[in-house]
Amino acid sequence: MPQSVRTAVFPVAGRGTRFLPATKASPKEMLPIVDKPLIQYAVEEAIAAGANKLVFVTGSSKRAIEDHFDTDPELESALVAADKLDQLALIRNIVPKGVTCIYIRQGEPLGLGHAVLCARPAVGDEPFFVHLADDLIDGNPGCLLQLRHQHESHGSSVVAVETIPMGDSSNYGIVALDEADENRISLIVEKPQPNDAPSNLAVVGRYLLSHEIFDKLETTQRGAGGEIQLTDAIADMLDESPVYAHAFTGDRYDCGSKLGYLQATVAYGLKHSDTATSFAKYLHDRDD
Repeated sequence: MPQSVRTAVFPVAGRGTRFLPATKASPKEMLPIVDKPLIQYAVEEAIAAGANKLVFVTGSSKRAIEDHFDTDPELESALVAADKLDQLALIRNIVPKGVTCIYIRQGEPLGLGHAVLCARPAVGDEPFFVHLADDLIDGNPGCLLQLRHQHESHGSSVVAVETIPMGDSSNYGIVALDEADENRISLIVEKPQPNDAPSNLAVVGRYLLSHEIFDKLETTQRGAGGEIQLTDAIADMLDESPVYAHAFTGDRYDCGSKLGYLQATVAYGLKHSDTATSFAKYLHDRDD
């Protein structure tokens, strides 16, 4: 039987320069979609997939993330005194009982692969999730739970993929699939030019990886952008340990870009119980 997946790793050390000046003093993962920050959506998806150990790989400017998932007795007391019990429940349930938060500093900005490697002491010898909060995926079930179901069927690593325009290949890791096993990855390349891309199937910000990835990351040389690329380490694993692609179901919003962030805000605003009706009317009236 495959091992259960109990740990989720959140690489959150990046500075979010595409959103400056908003991210000068506040982490990009704390940007709100309606009334919750991106990182909370990420944590909720991981918990729904069965994770009870949350590992945040942070940088020196990310203290607000730790504060968000910590308790705030002064705020709780103020809400009790004001009889705002619904709001009290919202902040008390951000991290459910039985879920542990661990924070690890990424000392140098050496890329996603290095950030994942920093989590090794907390992960141990078990499979684990990697969740990039920039990629907000509205799925039912959540994307990580979809990956877990795939893992349970074959016991191997799984990455989420999406079909993209071929012209966008230089922004993603791109996979090719085995002809004999249509979901098994035979090749993965980091940010190839369109003429060199093996397909238009792109890896997006969800992974379920076996612990063997850590040994590969230890020896992975700097790749695209001078960083240690997780894609390169996965490529090194392919001959020894199968890795599968999962075309997830759901709507993905690239909240690392301004356009994707705005699209997510509109989509979630149109389904939030507090805003759906009035926001839909506002948009309709603007169209008129």
